[in-house]
Amino acid sequence: MAERPLERQGSASRRLAPLLILLALLLGACATPQGESRRLGQAPIAGNWVTIQRGDTLGALARRADVPLARLERFNPGVDARRLAVGQRLLVPTANERAPSGGPYRYQIRPGDTYSSVARHFGTTSARIQAANPGQQPNRLRVGQVIQVPLSGGAPSRATASRPTSGGSSPRPAPAPSRPDPGDLPSSARHWPWPLDDYRVIRHYGTDSRGTLQPMLLATGNGARAKAVADGEVRFAGGMRQLGQVVIVHHDGNLQSVYAQCDQLSVEVGRRVSRGSELCRVGRHGETGRHDLLFDLRHGGKPIDPRRVLR
Repeated sequence: MAERPLERQGSASRRLAPLLILLALLLGACATPQGESRRLGQAPIAGNWVTIQRGDTLGALARRADVPLARLERFNPGVDARRLAVGQRLLVPTANERAPSGGPYRYQIRPGDTYSSVARHFGTTSARIQAANPGQQPNRLRVGQVIQVPLSGGAPSRATASRPTSGGSSPRPAPAPSRPDPGDLPSSARHWPWPLDDYRVIRHYGTDSRGTLQPMLLATGNGARAKAVADGEVRFAGGMRQLGQVVIVHHDGNLQSVYAQCDQLSVEVGRRVSRGSELCRVGRHGETGRHDLLFDLRHGGKPIDPRRVLR
């Protein structure tokens, strides 16, 4: 089947939006090994990753964690306080952690941390962190241990909103680009096969007329089977209301692929799969009568355009 231009999904897309938010929350929990992702309304949150929900603000999150707002902002460089997104994940510091404006930071090791993962979050390099912690072996980090995290160029680059205080403080730096550079993806994320042998693109990845980010939608034929786009481990395999049967596969490099709107699963949670392994049978969409696969790719829990990775 030849690919054809984007078609509007209208009301169907709007009805799917709340379900996609739930999917994003689930992905956030699957994507990152660094600590447990918790909701704002649950305690404790200091020292954890939290997932933003509708109505959350950095100020409310800082009060909940009992940490200064400035410290919370500095522990999440690149976050724009005016544009928090539902499903976005933030790191909440502990009372033992510090973030002086010029660095280095005092950072407390969390489960799954490596120098590389910490460096990616703070926009520095693992070599700089290792140099700032002489005598510490990178492969022997202990949960709860406090390390020094020097920042490239001194102060961290932030995209946090400028909100003058009553004392008339100077505005903060201008927001940084919200989209990651293509070079941020692991080198392994190149030329992956499409999840279907026979398909046409009904909806490309991107925002709809309401500004809601929508994943890619692929139409295929009756009996088509979705296949894994890369080697990995099945982290979720089950039903989600209005999304049918869903499979989420975790890949090396903190990448995740999502296959939704299936009607029959071929895998279970914990199973290792290889590129091309059958994951599920694509279901028939009740409104359109088509057999559609909702396909999504994530890097560190953040959505990316599949066309950057698929060949």
